[in-house]
Parts: sequence; structure tokens; C-alpha cells
Amino acid sequence: MKIAIFGQYYQNDTRPIIKDIFDFFNKNNVELVIEEKFLKILHEEKIIEREHKTFANHTDLDKSFDILISIGGDGTILRAATYVRDSGIPILGVNAGRLGFLAKVQKENIESFLQIVLQKKYTISERTLLSMDCSSKESKIDINFAMNEVSINRKDTTSMITIETYLNDEYLNSYWADGLIISTPTGSTGYSLSCGGPILTPDVKAFIITPIAPHNLTARPLVIPDDTEIRLKVSGREEQYLVSLDSRISYISNNSELKIKKTPFKINMVEISEETFLKTLRNKLLWGEDKRN
Repeated sequence: MKIAIFGQYYQNDTRPIIKDIFDFFNKNNVELVIEEKFLKILHEEKIIEREHKTFANHTDLDKSFDILISIGGDGTILRAATYVRDSGIPILGVNAGRLGFLAKVQKENIESFLQIVLQKKYTISERTLLSMDCSSKESKIDINFAMNEVSINRKDTTSMITIETYLNDEYLNSYWADGLIISTPTGSTGYSLSCGGPILTPDVKAFIITPIAPHNLTARPLVIPDDTEIRLKVSGREEQYLVSLDSRISYISNNSELKIKKTPFKINMVEISEETFLKTLRNKLLWGEDKRN
């Protein structure tokens, strides 16, 4: 078995998790290839001493890898997706963060879940992504896809912005708001949820349009089919506005147009029967904790 490892180091909280993972795979003679910056930190912190093969970008990962393990929180998984891209390599998240919906493996269950990985007793959950093209030549977006959401926000102003929105070239609305979120089902438990958007299960073939603090209170979150092409024209008092793809931030000029649609590829997430999406919802959102239930 050949496994890629990518992670974030959170000082002492992460140290035992990382050691447990490496000890388990070394004991089972698994070939490990580590993201080079992460490996450098592990050596500097003296968490591991062995040398390993490394990868630095998505071109270093191919179909010879069985899985990529992401050590951190949900944000780490989103960064891991930029390495996997269209290779089809499934991602398993080990949660070393806090509130996480994507990082399935908790630190107290690491060895039992890694044994499941070793035996390949898991299923795959395909996750739809968003791609974005921008008419602004000044925009510097190296990675133009998002697993969670694309969001447009005001930048150096307290004034609201206007986001003229079209679905398959049919006019929908001009949102006068602090911003707008276009979310995937995976991202429905993230930024969109905090702005009042609905939760979608990962297999739903839809996107969510969620306004951020809209001036008109009748502007509500909208669920649309995922084969819809979304076109946005952003305008306001300032010269530039922020656009974020899974927290990778760039800027767009006033009156720029954005085209957002589904990517031709999906990201594969490892699904373990003991940690399903519904169980994660119950645990993270404390559903069923009311004693009257």
C-alpha cells in the first residue's frame, strides 16, 4: 500500500496523533510519501527522524497512491484537495482541529480506523466542486476550483456591494449585501450555514446561493441544480472586492464578471461506516441532546 500524508502541525495537540499514525504505518510496512513542508516541520520538531519520499505539488501524485491522509481540520482537507485534484486519490481526514465535518477520524479512534484503511474496508463519497472564471485581468487566482464555496465579499469599505446574479443567463436578482456565497453540498456545513443556509447531504446534486447580511430581508438562501451556470457582476463604491475559493483569497475589480459552474471532476472522500455524515451531524450539532427526546 502507498499512502500520501499531508498535514498541519498544532504544537503539542498534534504530536501524539502524528506519532500514532507514523508508528502504525511503519509497523505495517506501508510506503509513506510526505508533503515536503510538513516533513520538514516534523523533522525540526523531532516528531519523526526517518527520511521519507516527498511530494511538493499535484503533479507528484498519481494513481499509484491508494489514499491521501490529511492530518488537521477541515481546512487542511480543503488544502489537501488542491494536491489531489482530478487524480481520483481518496482523502481521509484525521481530526486534529476542533469542529470538523470532513475530518472523520478522531484521535481516540486512530488505530482502529487506520486498520480499516489498511484492509480497504471503506467506501467512497464523491464530492462535487465549483470552478470559477473571472473577466478581470488583474485577478490572480492560481487554483480556480473550490470544494466548499466561492464567496464574494466587500473589501476596504463598510458599504454594501451589489451582486447582479444570473442563472443560465436568466436574471435572478441583484443582491445588495456584504457579499454572496455559492456553496457545494460539502460546504453547506461551513460559511453558508453560519449565514443561514440549509444543510445538504453530500450526495445532493445542488448548489446553494446564500447572501451575506443582505439589506433586503426577503433575499433568502436558494438551492439550485448543480448543472446551473452562475454569472455574477459585482459593483459598488470601491475599486476592488474580495473573492475567496475555500479561503484562498484574491481580488476582483469593480464591475468584473464571474462565471461559476461545476467542475468536470470530483474529489473522493473516504467514508467509514462508523463515522457517517448523519452521525457527524448529530455529534457536531448536538442533535438529540435534548433530554425530552
